[in-house]
Amino acid sequence: MTPDWFERGFPHIWLPYTQMKTTPAPLAAARTQGSRITLADGRELVDGIGSWWTAVHGYNHPHIVEAIQKQAHIMPHVMLGGLLHEQAATLAARLAALLPGDLTRVFFSDSGSVAVEVAMKMATQYWLNRAIRGRTKFLAFKGGYHGDTIATMAVCDPEEGMHSLFTGLLPEHHVIDLPRDERSIATFDAFLEKHADELAGVLVEPLVQGAGGMIFHDEQTLRRLRAAADKYDLLLIFDEIFTGFGRTGTMFACEAAEVVPDIITLGKGLTGGTLPLAATVASRKIFDAFWSDDPSHALMHGPTYMGNALACAAANASLDLFENEPRLRQAADIGEFLGKKLGQCLGLPHVVDVRSRGAIGVVELDSIADLHALKRRFVEAGVWVRPFRNIVYLTPALTIGEGDLEKLTDTVVKILR
Repeated sequence: MTPDWFERGFPHIWLPYTQMKTTPAPLAAARTQGSRITLADGRELVDGIGSWWTAVHGYNHPHIVEAIQKQAHIMPHVMLGGLLHEQAATLAARLAALLPGDLTRVFFSDSGSVAVEVAMKMATQYWLNRAIRGRTKFLAFKGGYHGDTIATMAVCDPEEGMHSLFTGLLPEHHVIDLPRDERSIATFDAFLEKHADELAGVLVEPLVQGAGGMIFHDEQTLRRLRAAADKYDLLLIFDEIFTGFGRTGTMFACEAAEVVPDIITLGKGLTGGTLPLAATVASRKIFDAFWSDDPSHALMHGPTYMGNALACAAANASLDLFENEPRLRQAADIGEFLGKKLGQCLGLPHVVDVRSRGAIGVVELDSIADLHALKRRFVEAGVWVRPFRNIVYLTPALTIGEGDLEKLTDTVVKILR
């Protein structure tokens, strides 16, 4: 039976990434716990994607819930313009201590897209503040995804991504193949020889390009980008909205490559999947270009809910859990399990590739004829898995139990078979 609130509200809801006329109605979610979503009709689904990769500790973790409740009684929010509160200050200091190198200045926002826009704005103004004109373009890579706002759409893959409709509206940047093999490395080198002096920065999702198709690359690719950025005096930006907070096996993907970017963006898992919060963290070199007696050298950006106290309290509680519970070991164990279990899909008709890294498991198909039908079959089997394009993937909570993880992998194998 459909709840009254659903009947009243659904006619007024506009859903994300959805053709509202033809897409089946969403499911009515009633509550969550651990790695499970309970629907209003009583059905329970094992969540295989961690609510768009955010719920790294599972749902309703008591330590995060308690921190939010406590902060709500003290101060839910106060503007960060001219004021600073304990939760934001503590979180900034903790992130600076966790991140490698001198990534020490934290600018808070409320979504991953905005965090990347802020990074692009920082990189562009870095050159302007140094009286260097003409560096207004960015180099991004095919298969990449960096958000849905105007500036970030312009650095997503223009052909494989979802934003090709907006060609003409978007600023024009450069999008080429990641330098991963002899051909693409040669193309990358030739491109920089010709265009480096017009670039404000190089933008990449380290190790895994998420929404662009769960495309993996290795640590050497990131080292190559760092070397090129140093050679041509470019700024290197790592978009770790997806890859940060244990998802690829280390706390941050940049650690695996021992590469320190000039700017890093964080989000999704930052609050453990509870409240919207993102961060753009800059190196000392970047911040120093804004440190001036000239008011025009300030970074003129300020989201209204920047550094929201409730969200920062949740993020601090999430970091407590990373400190005190074995999340990275759990991510490694999940990766090993996913690789072994999903490997059973190799050799099935239409399966092109199976890959895993950290708590990410991917089955790539040559195509998916009917996404809605496939999603419906997963729900009927008791799991929440959301394939896109030609990809079936799992990014569960790092705390998921072995029984629930096995149900996810067994269901994927059974349905694809």
